[in-house]
Amino acid sequence: MDTTFNLAVAESHSVEPARWRRTIDLVIDSFAGRFCRVEPRRAAAGFVTGLLADLEIKTCWQVAEQAGHARPDAMQRLLYRAKWDADAVRDDIRKVVVDRFGDPDGVLVVDETGDLKKGVHSVGVQRQYTGTAGRIENAQVGVFLAYASRHGHALIDRRVYLPKSWTDDRQRCQQAGVPDDVVFATRSELADDMITAAVKARVPARWVAADEAYGNNTQLRGELRKLRLGYVLAVSCDHLAPIDGAKVRCRADRLAADLPATAWTRRSAGDGSKGPRFYDWAWLADVGADGDPDDNGRHSLLIRRNNATGELAFYRCWAPGPVTLAQLVRVAGVRWIVEESFQAGKGQVGLDQHQVRRWTSWHRFTTLALAALAVLAICTADARTPDRRAQPDMIDLTVNEIRRLINVLLIPPTRSTAYRLRWSNWRRRHQARARRAHYARRLSLEIQP
Repeated sequence: MDTTFNLAVAESHSVEPARWRRTIDLVIDSFAGRFCRVEPRRAAAGFVTGLLADLEIKTCWQVAEQAGHARPDAMQRLLYRAKWDADAVRDDIRKVVVDRFGDPDGVLVVDETGDLKKGVHSVGVQRQYTGTAGRIENAQVGVFLAYASRHGHALIDRRVYLPKSWTDDRQRCQQAGVPDDVVFATRSELADDMITAAVKARVPARWVAADEAYGNNTQLRGELRKLRLGYVLAVSCDHLAPIDGAKVRCRADRLAADLPATAWTRRSAGDGSKGPRFYDWAWLADVGADGDPDDNGRHSLLIRRNNATGELAFYRCWAPGPVTLAQLVRVAGVRWIVEESFQAGKGQVGLDQHQVRRWTSWHRFTTLALAALAVLAICTADARTPDRRAQPDMIDLTVNEIRRLINVLLIPPTRSTAYRLRWSNWRRRHQARARRAHYARRLSLEIQP
């Protein structure tokens, strides 16, 4: 190790490659026992390491090349044919995250993200709205669950959304490897499924946060109350809130318009990249029940106002016991961490670069991406503990910077020129075979009567 690096370590002990190496090993070792054979076990370890590496795109080919393999066969077998349970590995990753970040006041955060697709064969793909593009596009949508506490945050579960155009076409489902017992489920039902699984796994959480797509769903809110989980769920401006003892329902934006100036108070919803995120907040603590008055909880409506633009946001809130405005504001602010997780997932570990089509391979790739994200989340949290904070003239280590340093300090460097040339030759031969096969298929279609 060179002198420059030794000086850097001396100047800032928040750069701890040995500790990061232990974290990588901790995450990978947590699910190593899920593989009966050593070959897929090693491939999984190499795959997670490859997702952390500085690759142009993180597909089986590139990850295999990074791992030192002669061909991508082992990585492709890992995603497609090897015998292992992605849900069991997901459970192991969730446990690692909870062991590090677990807190009785934890928050479960639900959100979805879309991957734009060109074809029609990838599982779940169809023309549908995705926030990734901000419009209707040909896309594949995944619903994710994150866990957040004062100690840190990470994604802990995932579901691929199958539209009715898929579940109504069993032949199409069979071609994509969708199990026969999988039926149509809305995105809110997928969210409920993940939250219920987290509760059964004893994930320490007191709250749930989500955006309007989930907050507007009455059934989901009811299921959360059955689980005795408090929630701060965004709802649309035309949401009808029960008031006056639930005798009247009034639009949320109308209620906000009638509030006096004294109803608003300025509070921070947490720190962002530019410091505390201050908004004006109003709290209507006497909103009526949601149709099940026997829940013995506290229903309320929280309103957020951007003090620069005046833009409003609305939240339906419920808690099984007494609650304060400060608690609700904190939970509302925590929801943004899932966006940070998506940015890190796509920008750092290739969450959207899988290039797989089948049900099993989507869940396997995404699960291994969650493992790589867990590594970065834990390393980032460790670097920000009070005894490891950066010096005053530096910001704390970010997820992006930690991945760069892991790539430089821990992941083996590029192999020999001859090795790279062998891979180049393999790719070109493979692409030539694929081109010939494609031309042959097109020709056969052209000459058919």
